[in-house]
Amino acid sequence: MTKKERVLRTIRRDKLDYLPSQITFSDRTRDEKIHAALGLPKTKTLDDYLENHLIISLTKADYPLFFRNDIELMRELEKEGYCTVDVDNKVVYDSWGMGVQIGEDGFFACFNPLEKKLDRKFAERWMPPRLVEAVTADTMAERIHKYTAPDPDHPGNFDWMARDQKTYGDEYFVFPSGYFGLYERAYGLMSIPAMFESMAAEPNMFMEIMEKITNYKVEIAKRFLKFDFTTGHMGDDLGTQVGPFFSPKMFREIVKPFYKKLFDVYKSAGWYMMMHSCGCVTEFLPDLIEVGLDVIEPVQPCMNLAFIKKEYGKDLTFWGGIDTQRLLPKGTPAEVRKEAAEVIRLLGKGGGHIIAPSQEIMKDVPLENIVALVETIVEERVKVVNL
Repeated sequence: MTKKERVLRTIRRDKLDYLPSQITFSDRTRDEKIHAALGLPKTKTLDDYLENHLIISLTKADYPLFFRNDIELMRELEKEGYCTVDVDNKVVYDSWGMGVQIGEDGFFACFNPLEKKLDRKFAERWMPPRLVEAVTADTMAERIHKYTAPDPDHPGNFDWMARDQKTYGDEYFVFPSGYFGLYERAYGLMSIPAMFESMAAEPNMFMEIMEKITNYKVEIAKRFLKFDFTTGHMGDDLGTQVGPFFSPKMFREIVKPFYKKLFDVYKSAGWYMMMHSCGCVTEFLPDLIEVGLDVIEPVQPCMNLAFIKKEYGKDLTFWGGIDTQRLLPKGTPAEVRKEAAEVIRLLGKGGGHIIAPSQEIMKDVPLENIVALVETIVEERVKVVNL
Protein backbone atom coordinates (compact mmCIF):
# COMPACT_ATOMS: atom_id res chain seq x y z
CA MET A 1 0.00 0.00 0.00
CA THR A 2 1.45 3.37 -0.96
CA LYS A 3 1.44 6.29 1.44
CA LYS A 4 -0.93 8.09 -0.90
CA GLU A 5 -3.40 5.22 -0.80
CA ARG A 6 -3.09 4.94 2.99
CA VAL A 7 -4.09 8.59 3.47
CA LEU A 8 -7.00 8.29 1.05
CA ARG A 9 -8.22 5.14 2.80
CA THR A 10 -8.02 6.99 6.11
CA ILE A 11 -10.21 9.81 4.81
CA ARG A 12 -12.66 7.32 3.30
CA ARG A 13 -12.63 5.07 6.41
CA ASP A 14 -11.62 2.12 4.25
CA LYS A 15 -9.72 -0.85 5.66
CA LEU A 16 -5.98 -0.20 5.92
CA ASP A 17 -2.83 -1.75 7.37
CA TYR A 18 -1.96 1.12 9.71
CA LEU A 19 -2.69 4.81 10.24
CA PRO A 20 -0.62 7.37 8.33
CA SER A 21 1.51 9.92 10.16
CA GLN A 22 3.22 13.24 9.59
CA ILE A 23 5.88 15.16 11.50
CA THR A 24 7.14 18.49 10.15
CA PHE A 25 9.39 21.23 11.49
CA SER A 26 8.59 24.92 11.64
CA ASP A 27 11.78 25.97 9.87
CA ARG A 28 12.05 23.90 6.69
CA THR A 29 15.71 24.88 6.28
CA ARG A 30 16.63 22.88 9.42
CA ASP A 31 16.02 19.43 7.94
CA GLU A 32 19.70 18.77 7.19
CA LYS A 33 20.77 19.74 10.72
CA ILE A 34 18.12 17.50 12.28
CA HIS A 35 19.13 14.66 9.96
CA ALA A 36 22.73 14.99 11.14
CA ALA A 37 21.81 15.33 14.82
CA LEU A 38 19.78 12.11 14.65
CA GLY A 39 22.79 10.34 13.18
CA LEU A 40 20.90 9.10 10.14
CA PRO A 41 22.87 7.56 7.28
CA LYS A 42 23.08 9.57 4.05
CA THR A 43 21.07 6.86 2.31
CA LYS A 44 18.09 7.54 4.60
CA THR A 45 16.24 10.84 4.31
CA LEU A 46 14.62 12.58 7.24
CA ASP A 47 11.22 11.85 5.71
CA ASP A 48 12.17 8.17 5.54
CA TYR A 49 12.97 8.16 9.25
CA LEU A 50 9.84 10.09 10.19
CA GLU A 51 7.77 7.93 7.79
CA ASN A 52 5.89 11.00 6.62
CA HIS A 53 2.98 10.39 4.29
CA LEU A 54 2.04 13.83 3.01
CA ILE A 55 3.82 16.46 0.95
CA ILE A 56 2.46 19.97 0.65
CA SER A 57 3.20 21.46 -2.74
CA LEU A 58 3.58 25.19 -3.25
CA THR A 59 3.17 27.64 -6.07
CA LYS A 60 6.22 29.84 -6.46
CA ALA A 61 4.17 32.74 -5.12
CA ASP A 62 3.83 30.91 -1.78
CA TYR A 63 7.49 29.98 -1.28
CA PRO A 64 8.38 33.20 0.64
CA LEU A 65 5.97 32.18 3.41
CA PHE A 66 7.83 28.97 4.19
CA PHE A 67 11.35 29.41 2.83
CA ARG A 68 11.96 33.04 3.80
CA ASN A 69 15.20 32.00 5.57
CA ASP A 70 16.70 30.58 2.36
CA ILE A 71 18.12 33.84 1.04
CA GLU A 72 19.58 32.27 -2.09
CA LEU A 73 16.17 30.88 -3.04
CA MET A 74 14.51 34.21 -2.24
CA ARG A 75 16.96 35.99 -4.53
CA GLU A 76 16.09 33.54 -7.30
CA LEU A 77 12.38 34.21 -6.81
CA GLU A 78 13.03 37.95 -6.67
CA LYS A 79 14.51 37.81 -10.17
CA GLU A 80 11.33 36.10 -11.34
CA GLY A 81 9.09 38.77 -9.80
CA TYR A 82 7.67 36.80 -6.86
CA CYS A 83 9.13 38.82 -4.00
CA THR A 84 11.58 41.51 -2.96
CA VAL A 85 14.28 40.83 -0.38
CA ASP A 86 15.44 43.39 2.18
CA VAL A 87 18.35 41.58 3.82
CA ASP A 88 19.40 44.59 5.90
CA ASN A 89 16.04 44.70 7.68
CA LYS A 90 15.46 40.94 7.47
CA VAL A 91 12.20 41.15 5.52
CA VAL A 92 10.90 39.37 2.43
CA TYR A 93 7.96 41.08 0.73
CA ASP A 94 5.78 38.61 -1.15
CA SER A 95 3.72 39.20 -4.29
CA TRP A 96 0.85 40.55 -2.16
CA GLY A 97 3.12 43.19 -0.63
CA MET A 98 3.05 41.51 2.77
CA GLY A 99 6.34 41.33 4.65
CA VAL A 100 7.55 38.18 6.42
CA GLN A 101 10.41 38.17 8.91
CA ILE A 102 13.66 36.47 7.96
CA GLY A 103 15.23 34.46 10.76
CA GLU A 104 12.11 33.65 12.77
CA ASP A 105 11.54 30.00 13.73
CA GLY A 106 7.80 30.38 13.31
CA PHE A 107 5.95 32.40 10.73
CA PHE A 108 5.72 36.13 11.45
CA ALA A 109 4.00 38.68 9.19
CA CYS A 110 5.92 41.80 10.11
CA PHE A 111 4.60 44.23 7.48
CA ASN A 112 1.01 44.91 6.42
CA PRO A 113 0.90 46.99 3.21
CA LEU A 114 -2.65 48.34 3.64
CA GLU A 115 -2.36 49.25 7.32
CA LYS A 116 -1.31 52.84 6.67
CA LYS A 117 -0.43 55.12 3.78
CA LEU A 118 3.05 54.24 2.55
CA ASP A 119 5.74 56.62 1.46
CA ARG A 120 5.89 56.50 -2.34
CA LYS A 121 9.66 56.04 -2.43
CA PHE A 122 9.38 53.05 -0.10
CA ALA A 123 6.48 51.62 -2.11
CA GLU A 124 8.32 51.93 -5.40
CA ARG A 125 11.36 50.19 -3.91
CA TRP A 126 9.72 47.25 -2.14
CA MET A 127 6.14 46.80 -3.35
CA PRO A 128 5.06 45.08 -6.58
CA PRO A 129 4.58 47.85 -9.19
CA ARG A 130 0.85 47.16 -9.51
CA LEU A 131 0.36 48.06 -5.82
CA VAL A 132 2.10 51.45 -5.67
CA GLU A 133 -1.05 53.51 -6.23
CA ALA A 134 -3.07 51.40 -3.81
CA VAL A 135 -0.66 51.44 -0.88
CA THR A 136 -0.01 55.19 -1.17
CA ALA A 137 -3.71 56.12 -1.03
CA ASP A 138 -4.89 58.18 1.94
CA THR A 139 -7.50 55.96 3.60
CA MET A 140 -7.87 52.26 4.32
CA ALA A 141 -11.07 52.19 2.26
CA GLU A 142 -9.26 53.72 -0.73
CA ARG A 143 -6.32 51.37 -0.37
CA ILE A 144 -8.59 48.33 -0.31
CA HIS A 145 -10.64 49.61 -3.25
CA LYS A 146 -7.52 50.13 -5.38
CA TYR A 147 -5.81 46.93 -4.29
CA THR A 148 -5.38 44.14 -6.87
CA ALA A 149 -4.40 40.54 -6.17
CA PRO A 150 -1.39 38.94 -7.87
CA ASP A 151 -1.65 37.33 -11.27
CA PRO A 152 -2.27 33.59 -10.71
CA ASP A 153 -0.68 32.93 -14.10
CA HIS A 154 2.58 34.74 -13.42
CA PRO A 155 5.17 32.88 -15.54
CA GLY A 156 6.39 29.71 -13.85
CA ASN A 157 4.03 29.90 -10.88
CA PHE A 158 3.06 26.21 -11.07
CA ASP A 159 6.37 24.80 -12.33
CA TRP A 160 7.60 23.45 -9.00
CA MET A 161 4.18 22.06 -8.21
CA ALA A 162 4.31 20.06 -11.43
CA ARG A 163 7.77 18.86 -10.40
CA ASP A 164 6.50 17.77 -6.98
CA GLN A 165 3.63 15.86 -8.51
CA LYS A 166 5.92 14.09 -10.96
CA THR A 167 8.57 13.29 -8.34
CA TYR A 168 6.42 12.28 -5.37
CA GLY A 169 2.87 11.80 -6.61
CA ASP A 170 2.94 8.04 -7.09
CA GLU A 171 4.07 7.26 -3.53
CA TYR A 172 3.12 10.24 -1.35
CA PHE A 173 -0.14 12.04 -0.73
CA VAL A 174 0.73 15.33 -2.43
CA PHE A 175 -1.68 18.22 -2.03
CA PRO A 176 -1.59 21.88 -3.13
CA SER A 177 -1.00 24.47 -0.43
CA GLY A 178 -3.84 26.79 0.51
CA TYR A 179 -1.70 29.08 2.68
CA PHE A 180 -2.24 31.98 3.33
CA GLY A 181 -5.98 31.48 3.53
CA LEU A 182 -8.74 34.03 3.17
CA TYR A 183 -9.17 36.01 6.35
CA GLU A 184 -5.52 35.37 7.26
CA ARG A 185 -4.48 37.06 4.03
CA ALA A 186 -6.85 39.89 4.91
CA TYR A 187 -5.07 40.54 8.20
CA GLY A 188 -1.72 40.03 6.50
CA LEU A 189 -2.64 42.96 4.29
CA MET A 190 -4.52 45.13 6.78
CA SER A 191 -2.96 44.13 10.17
CA ILE A 192 -4.83 42.14 12.79
CA PRO A 193 -6.23 45.16 14.71
CA ALA A 194 -7.42 46.91 11.54
CA MET A 195 -9.04 43.76 10.20
CA PHE A 196 -10.94 43.03 13.40
CA GLU A 197 -12.04 46.66 13.61
CA SER A 198 -13.38 46.50 10.06
CA MET A 199 -15.18 43.21 10.74
CA ALA A 200 -17.01 44.82 13.63
CA ALA A 201 -17.49 48.41 12.46
CA GLU A 202 -17.15 48.38 8.66
CA PRO A 203 -17.95 44.85 7.47
CA ASN A 204 -18.44 45.96 3.88
CA MET A 205 -14.81 47.10 3.74
CA PHE A 206 -13.68 43.76 5.16
CA MET A 207 -15.84 41.88 2.69
CA GLU A 208 -14.41 43.89 -0.22
CA ILE A 209 -10.87 42.71 0.49
CA MET A 210 -12.15 39.19 1.22
CA GLU A 211 -13.84 39.14 -2.18
CA LYS A 212 -10.59 40.04 -3.93
CA ILE A 213 -8.64 37.42 -2.00
CA THR A 214 -11.28 34.73 -2.56
CA ASN A 215 -11.52 35.44 -6.28
CA TYR A 216 -7.77 34.93 -6.55
CA LYS A 217 -7.97 31.70 -4.55
CA VAL A 218 -10.79 30.44 -6.76
CA GLU A 219 -8.70 31.03 -9.86
CA ILE A 220 -5.75 29.25 -8.27
CA ALA A 221 -8.03 26.35 -7.30
CA LYS A 222 -9.25 26.00 -10.88
CA ARG A 223 -5.65 25.62 -12.00
CA PHE A 224 -4.96 23.07 -9.25
CA LEU A 225 -7.75 20.93 -10.69
CA LYS A 226 -5.61 20.34 -13.76
CA PHE A 227 -3.13 18.40 -11.61
CA ASP A 228 -3.48 14.83 -10.46
CA PHE A 229 -4.33 15.80 -6.88
CA THR A 230 -7.34 14.56 -4.92
CA THR A 231 -7.66 17.09 -2.13
CA GLY A 232 -7.91 20.86 -1.83
CA HIS A 233 -6.46 22.78 1.07
CA MET A 234 -7.00 26.07 2.85
CA GLY A 235 -5.23 27.60 5.84
CA ASP A 236 -6.96 30.07 8.15
CA ASP A 237 -6.35 30.23 11.91
CA LEU A 238 -9.83 30.70 13.37
CA GLY A 239 -9.11 30.18 17.05
CA THR A 240 -7.22 31.22 20.14
CA GLN A 241 -6.21 28.75 22.85
CA VAL A 242 -9.61 29.09 24.51
CA GLY A 243 -12.06 29.66 21.67
CA PRO A 244 -12.78 31.43 18.39
CA PHE A 245 -11.40 34.82 17.40
CA PHE A 246 -14.94 35.95 16.62
CA SER A 247 -18.47 34.76 17.21
CA PRO A 248 -20.10 31.98 15.20
CA LYS A 249 -22.69 34.59 14.13
CA MET A 250 -20.04 36.88 12.66
CA PHE A 251 -18.33 33.90 11.04
CA ARG A 252 -21.55 32.80 9.37
CA GLU A 253 -22.38 36.29 8.12
CA ILE A 254 -19.10 37.61 6.72
CA VAL A 255 -16.55 34.76 6.55
CA LYS A 256 -18.35 31.48 5.84
CA PRO A 257 -19.82 32.60 2.47
CA PHE A 258 -16.29 33.08 1.13
CA TYR A 259 -15.26 29.65 2.41
CA LYS A 260 -18.20 28.09 0.62
CA LYS A 261 -17.32 29.86 -2.62
CA LEU A 262 -13.80 28.45 -2.50
CA PHE A 263 -14.66 24.99 -1.17
CA ASP A 264 -17.31 24.57 -3.86
CA VAL A 265 -14.63 24.67 -6.57
CA TYR A 266 -12.97 21.59 -5.11
CA LYS A 267 -16.09 19.74 -4.02
CA SER A 268 -17.79 20.15 -7.39
CA ALA A 269 -14.78 18.40 -8.93
CA GLY A 270 -15.15 15.46 -6.54
CA TRP A 271 -12.13 16.38 -4.44
CA TYR A 272 -11.80 16.14 -0.68
CA MET A 273 -11.22 19.32 1.30
CA MET A 274 -8.80 19.83 4.17
CA MET A 275 -8.25 22.91 6.28
CA HIS A 276 -5.51 24.10 8.59
CA SER A 277 -6.84 26.11 11.52
CA CYS A 278 -4.90 26.69 14.72
CA GLY A 279 -6.62 27.10 18.05
CA CYS A 280 -9.79 25.86 19.68
CA VAL A 281 -12.21 25.82 16.73
CA THR A 282 -14.78 23.31 17.99
CA GLU A 283 -17.62 25.83 17.66
CA PHE A 284 -16.93 26.21 13.94
CA LEU A 285 -16.77 22.51 13.06
CA PRO A 286 -20.48 22.11 12.20
CA ASP A 287 -20.29 25.08 9.81
CA LEU A 288 -17.08 23.84 8.23
CA ILE A 289 -18.59 20.39 7.72
CA GLU A 290 -21.62 22.06 6.13
CA VAL A 291 -19.47 23.81 3.49
CA GLY A 292 -17.64 20.58 2.68
CA LEU A 293 -14.71 20.07 5.03
CA ASP A 294 -13.30 16.52 5.22
CA VAL A 295 -10.01 16.92 7.13
CA ILE A 296 -9.25 19.35 9.98
CA GLU A 297 -5.62 20.12 10.86
CA PRO A 298 -4.13 20.59 13.37
CA VAL A 299 -6.11 19.16 16.25
CA GLN A 300 -4.77 20.89 19.37
CA PRO A 301 -5.00 19.79 23.02
CA CYS A 302 -7.12 22.86 23.80
CA MET A 303 -9.94 21.06 21.99
CA ASN A 304 -11.74 18.25 23.81
CA LEU A 305 -10.42 15.33 21.78
CA ALA A 306 -12.95 12.82 23.11
CA PHE A 307 -15.82 15.19 22.36
CA ILE A 308 -14.84 16.05 18.80
CA LYS A 309 -14.14 12.40 17.98
CA LYS A 310 -17.58 11.40 19.26
CA GLU A 311 -19.51 14.32 17.74
CA TYR A 312 -17.72 14.83 14.43
CA GLY A 313 -15.66 11.69 13.85
CA LYS A 314 -18.12 10.36 11.30
CA ASP A 315 -17.65 13.47 9.14
CA LEU A 316 -14.07 14.55 9.75
CA THR A 317 -10.60 13.08 9.65
CA PHE A 318 -8.49 14.56 12.44
CA TRP A 319 -4.87 15.41 11.69
CA GLY A 320 -2.76 16.07 14.81
CA GLY A 321 -3.50 15.98 18.51
CA ILE A 322 -0.09 15.31 20.13
CA ASP A 323 0.83 18.33 22.24
CA THR A 324 3.67 20.54 20.95
CA GLN A 325 3.34 23.26 23.58
CA ARG A 326 3.87 21.30 26.79
CA LEU A 327 4.47 17.60 26.13
CA LEU A 328 7.05 17.57 23.34
CA PRO A 329 9.26 20.47 24.47
CA LYS A 330 9.01 19.93 28.24
CA GLY A 331 8.02 16.31 28.84
CA THR A 332 10.31 13.34 29.34
CA PRO A 333 10.59 10.66 26.64
CA ALA A 334 8.50 8.37 28.85
CA GLU A 335 5.78 11.01 29.12
CA VAL A 336 5.88 11.53 25.36
CA ARG A 337 5.39 7.81 24.77
CA LYS A 338 2.50 7.57 27.23
CA GLU A 339 0.53 10.64 26.14
CA ALA A 340 1.15 10.17 22.42
CA ALA A 341 -0.17 6.61 22.65
CA GLU A 342 -3.29 7.84 24.44
CA VAL A 343 -4.01 10.40 21.70
CA ILE A 344 -3.49 7.85 18.93
CA ARG A 345 -5.86 5.37 20.57
CA LEU A 346 -8.49 8.04 21.16
CA LEU A 347 -8.51 9.75 17.76
CA GLY A 348 -7.46 6.71 15.75
CA LYS A 349 -10.10 4.24 16.91
CA GLY A 350 -12.28 3.45 13.92
CA GLY A 351 -9.91 5.30 11.58
CA GLY A 352 -10.12 8.91 10.52
CA HIS A 353 -6.85 10.00 12.11
CA ILE A 354 -3.58 11.19 10.61
CA ILE A 355 -1.14 10.79 13.51
CA ALA A 356 0.79 14.01 14.05
CA PRO A 357 1.84 16.64 16.56
CA SER A 358 -0.63 19.43 17.22
CA GLN A 359 1.62 21.87 15.36
CA GLU A 360 4.90 21.88 13.52
CA ILE A 361 7.81 21.04 15.80
CA MET A 362 9.91 24.02 16.84
CA LYS A 363 13.50 24.36 18.06
CA ASP A 364 12.59 23.82 21.71
CA VAL A 365 11.76 20.12 21.25
CA PRO A 366 14.73 17.91 22.27
CA LEU A 367 15.89 15.18 19.91
CA GLU A 368 15.16 12.41 22.42
CA ASN A 369 11.50 13.41 22.40
CA ILE A 370 11.39 13.35 18.61
CA VAL A 371 12.79 9.82 18.74
CA ALA A 372 10.25 8.82 21.41
CA LEU A 373 7.42 10.20 19.28
CA VAL A 374 8.53 8.39 16.13
CA GLU A 375 8.94 5.09 17.96
CA THR A 376 5.52 5.42 19.63
CA ILE A 377 3.84 6.10 16.30
CA VAL A 378 5.39 2.94 14.83
CA GLU A 379 4.26 0.93 17.86
CA GLU A 380 0.69 2.22 17.99
CA ARG A 381 -0.32 2.81 14.37
CA VAL A 382 -1.06 -0.87 13.68
CA LYS A 383 -2.69 -1.62 17.02
CA VAL A 384 -5.22 1.18 16.71
CA VAL A 385 -6.73 0.02 13.41
CA ASN A 386 -7.70 -3.21 15.16
CA LEU A 387 -9.37 -1.60 18.17
